[in-house]
Amino acid sequence: MISITDRAKDRMSIKSILKSTVVALAFAAGGPLWAQGTAIDAAAFDALVAAGPVADAQTIASSTWASKIKQAGTLRLGGTQTSNLFSLLNEKDGKARGFDAGLAQLITRYILGDGARTRFTQVTSSTREQVLINDQVDMVLATYSITPARAEKISFAGPYYTSQAGVLVKAGNTAIQSYNDLAGKKVATQAGSTGPAILAQYAPKATVQEFQTHQEALDALRQGRVDAYVTDYTLLLNALSLGAGDARLAGAPFGTEDPYGIGLPKGSDGVAFVNAFLKKIEADGTWARLWTISIGQRTGSTAVPTPPAIP
Repeated sequence: MISITDRAKDRMSIKSILKSTVVALAFAAGGPLWAQGTAIDAAAFDALVAAGPVADAQTIASSTWASKIKQAGTLRLGGTQTSNLFSLLNEKDGKARGFDAGLAQLITRYILGDGARTRFTQVTSSTREQVLINDQVDMVLATYSITPARAEKISFAGPYYTSQAGVLVKAGNTAIQSYNDLAGKKVATQAGSTGPAILAQYAPKATVQEFQTHQEALDALRQGRVDAYVTDYTLLLNALSLGAGDARLAGAPFGTEDPYGIGLPKGSDGVAFVNAFLKKIEADGTWARLWTISIGQRTGSTAVPTPPAIP
């Protein structure tokens, strides 16, 4: 297994971002906001990745993007390792697990025959395009919403998942029951995410405060500096999966479905390669099994969603 790079940066991120293995945040009034959640079935996850498909030589040779990775012997991955449901680093064994992590490892296995052969770079919602533009990574897999503005700078494979927006408030907040109640309220969202545009459309009278990270936005809610936090529903579900006792989702998901894509260099033929891979794992049931292990079993969701259509 190739070791993950920049451990110091990753540890700093793990301390500064909420979505970690054990989060000991507390509201000013006292009491944990998030506690230990339902752990992923590591054995089942690892077995799923180990059983993933491996591309033949002809398939690899048909893609310049895949051939470059094959020749290098490692896939340079931009992502996060602090998302309980999507990609969480287990510091005991040095492995990241979750829905995004599983897809990244399955793609790596498909190209290199070993899902562990990655070189990791931590990204945020504000740095994802730049690491691709600068050729620091081969792909970014990090609950990365496909938008026209981003597609001007990079290319996307997928979508591989869809989400909508959600509203998180303190559990005792009865004034906000949905996004319709955000007018005149102080609302946090993440800079560089789709949150600001969503709020401009659905809550134009809210006072929006943008934060650089998920953790900073959650801290603002925890400390009472904002009344609500609006971001991708799945990210809020991720936070709640850690065992939220003093926070709740206000209302149902809202807004246009938010497609998550895999970021690739602009114009890369990796788009066709990765799309073919995604169709393959959807058809053989791997996508559904990964969703069940990473998300379904840990949030009490029994109905496996239909994967989004891939061009």
